[in-house]
Amino acid sequence: MIRKIFRAGNSMVVALPKEMLDALHLAEGSSVSVEFDADRRNIAIAAPTQEVEGVDAGFARQVAEFIEEYRPALDALAK
Repeated sequence: MIRKIFRAGNSMVVALPKEMLDALHLAEGSSVSVEFDADRRNIAIAAPTQEVEGVDAGFARQVAEFIEEYRPALDALAK
């Protein structure tokens, strides 16, 4: 999907379609996770994930970092 970037005050903004926001249960003022991968020239916007009861936040962060670091290998293994 191609979207245009426009200025809103001192920021640059990408508008998301209502259908996408509805599917992710997002509305104006909702928080989202934004990840930037300079090597892949990729920006990923995601609805925040729910914390899982009983999972230590530090461990969850380590798992997320592992996945990010080894994503190319994990993607290749998933094929």
